[in-house]
Amino acid sequence: MALDEEARAALARSREAAPWAARRLLRAAREATLATRAGDQPYASLVTPATAPDLSPLLWLSALSPHTRHLLEEPRCALLFVGPAAGPNPQTRPRVTVTGLAARVPEAEVPALKARWLARHPYAGLYVDLPDFSLWRVSIAEAQYVGGFAMAHRLAAAALRPDQEAVAAVAAAEAEIVAHVNEDHPDACDAIAAGLLGGSGEGWRLAALDVDGCDFVRGEEVRRLAFEAPVEDAEGVRRALILAARAGREARARQRA
Repeated sequence: MALDEEARAALARSREAAPWAARRLLRAAREATLATRAGDQPYASLVTPATAPDLSPLLWLSALSPHTRHLLEEPRCALLFVGPAAGPNPQTRPRVTVTGLAARVPEAEVPALKARWLARHPYAGLYVDLPDFSLWRVSIAEAQYVGGFAMAHRLAAAALRPDQEAVAAVAAAEAEIVAHVNEDHPDACDAIAAGLLGGSGEGWRLAALDVDGCDFVRGEEVRRLAFEAPVEDAEGVRRALILAARAGREARARQRA
């Protein structure tokens, strides 16, 4: 009986944490499986996603790829995002399946979202401007988060999405924050990326941020800082970066001792 109560408590904790855990997994993912349909035949392919500020998955797709042709005919699709396993059993890997509708991003929105996608995939600068590529966005309808074995939770889109006022506030301040941090606090970027997130060397730059965290880039290497909790505005971003920089400096000092 005690074990049953313990299992129920663990399931309740997992259910409460599921929306935030799912968002963090989506934000951090650099690859995913895209499921499309060609007529009655399902089709799965590897894609390299990023997320828009509102969490919508972004995909840079070639018109030459079968999955792109499928989406032009049938925009309904699914994406599977998978995290690392906690042990030898693959079923312990956290994962999120999102379903929704895919559509090309309107030209007016492409520059900002393209920069965001490239912040997650800087190596793609070699081919991102080829004429057959275009930016797509998936509008999430619902999701299922699995936090481990027997820890599955269905999430409505409203439960998964970040607060829209916070998204707008952070997006409005993003360019100024990125410029300020890179120009005035390059040491903080190195402390966070190398000291806290396992990056190598120096010369890290803040590339993009959102209500859930931010991305640091050095050449083709990327490190994601997930905030302890979603922030509401520019001041929340500032506090989160100060805490992360302090922790990163302390970690580097221990490494050098």
